[in-house]
Amino acid sequence: MTDLLERLRATVAAHPGRTAVLAGQDRLDFAELDRRTAALARALRALGVGRGDRVGVHLARTADLPVALLAVWRAGAAYVPLDPAYPAERLAFMAEDARLAALISRDGLAAAQGVPVLRPDAAADGPGVPPGRRAGGELPVEAHPLDPAYVIHTSGSTGRPKGVEVPRGAVAALFAGLEASGTLRAEPAVAGWNASASFDASVPQWARICRGDTVLVIDEEHRADPARLAALLAEHAVTDLDLTPSHWELLREPLAGARVPRLLMGGEPVPERTWRELADGGIEAVNLYGPTECTVEAVTAPISGPGPHLGEALPGVRLYLLDEKLAPVPDGVAGELYLAGPGLAHGYVGRPGLTAERFVADPYAAGERAYRTGDQARRGEDGRLEYVGRVDRQVKLRGYRIELGEVEQELARLAGVGSAAVTVHEPAPGDRRLVGYVTAAGGAALSAAELTERLRAAVPAHLVPSVITVLEALPLTPNGKVDLAALPVPAAPKEQAPASGGALPDQVAEVWSTVLGVSGVRPTDDFFSLGGHSLAALRVVHLLRRRLGIELQLRHLLDSADLAAFTAAVERAVAAGTAAPRPALTARARVAGA
Repeated sequence: MTDLLERLRATVAAHPGRTAVLAGQDRLDFAELDRRTAALARALRALGVGRGDRVGVHLARTADLPVALLAVWRAGAAYVPLDPAYPAERLAFMAEDARLAALISRDGLAAAQGVPVLRPDAAADGPGVPPGRRAGGELPVEAHPLDPAYVIHTSGSTGRPKGVEVPRGAVAALFAGLEASGTLRAEPAVAGWNASASFDASVPQWARICRGDTVLVIDEEHRADPARLAALLAEHAVTDLDLTPSHWELLREPLAGARVPRLLMGGEPVPERTWRELADGGIEAVNLYGPTECTVEAVTAPISGPGPHLGEALPGVRLYLLDEKLAPVPDGVAGELYLAGPGLAHGYVGRPGLTAERFVADPYAAGERAYRTGDQARRGEDGRLEYVGRVDRQVKLRGYRIELGEVEQELARLAGVGSAAVTVHEPAPGDRRLVGYVTAAGGAALSAAELTERLRAAVPAHLVPSVITVLEALPLTPNGKVDLAALPVPAAPKEQAPASGGALPDQVAEVWSTVLGVSGVRPTDDFFSLGGHSLAALRVVHLLRRRLGIELQLRHLLDSADLAAFTAAVERAVAAGTAAPRPALTARARVAGA
């Protein structure tokens, strides 16, 4: 398998004027991308960065980001994404955990104290080599497949994120498998880079540059606004878009009547209704499955024909369904899914015990390793591989892998909290959300709103429960463990139509309370600070459309600073008249040679 940098060099030589990166007003062709990445790589080498080192990348979603990631690879090192949206405490832990040799950032990062910082436009004519670091030299021409490519931190059951280190050979194997399976086509594409660099799904998005594709870097504003994102996809004639099923729910309506790009869908199970909508509507889409520890994707299936299923392993991937004794389970029986092959990660940074626990000897290939995914699956009567569930407390919400134990640990660390429990609640079909429960320590007075704010300062938004309930005590099983099944359902107002003639502000506030499961919503409250998320926002818009018969867009909620501003937007929609019928989805026209 060919290293991606070799493929990039071939692309630069063959197509120097082809567009490589689109980001806002910036456009980089392959010649300019080559020049910028080489300059930054030489600057890294001048600092002594080389093979086996790790470089933090703390940048917004601009053209700087792919330049920095490629430059780290060209310097022979591994990149560690440090998302600027993450809380400072989280970034500090990740930087320390990864033991960074350098940091690429435009504004520095307080969390990475003592680490040399380079701007993404740096060149090798900067300061000399710091004492104690090896001298830089020419850029490495060859990369060993076992050299680390990146470290991405995932949720950890012990309460701290764990860094998964993936080798360059595994990334090369990923692309070889995606191409051999037809998931990535041979002809050049325009790919939308949608996932955060801190999410492993970003790798097969941004690294498509290396195979000659044009990559559109979707900035945060467009990612948060489905209408603007749909317009951006059309403006740049995007042919391929990676996204989660949850994100599709938000994009479906803005894309109605437009040509839908080829959808590469992963990060969480595809719901039955979404599968049927895409299959019956002729939308070209692929279901992708794979854990971070197996380099993003391992199993693919066209979203067509029968209902949701995982599909078949990528070429080179070995897939086993095993029981507790590591024996294969018969068709129709659920077993734990084990994956093996060239896509396996090295393991978890600084955690040899956890690495040994999850990366085990391959029971059917001597001298090889296999990864215990913790996912349960089975072969149906027709031989299709079907996802069943988890063997532990890990969950997938809106594309994020979440260890409930980590959220519990973070809640328990907050001053005044005695104990904590976290579970998943589904107040409406498809609207799954984290909910937390705490008890007070030493008679402390706890406020759910205050706990939520303090937790937001410590962990990323996807780890913050939508609702936190304060209990006198957590229910226990006979053996003394928390009885998760006995936790009370979070209190929420009943969903019912308001009385005829009710004041419009009261109706809007009631819908917020219904969807968010909170009471006493005030005009100055912010939707997302109350625990709202993208799917909840979509549900608010749908409820108000149905109740009021108005044309209301998701952007009206996303653009509103608080309930009062959103209510004003609803009032304008009411004044404008009734809603128009929704157009149907349209499959993207096939391009020549596709």
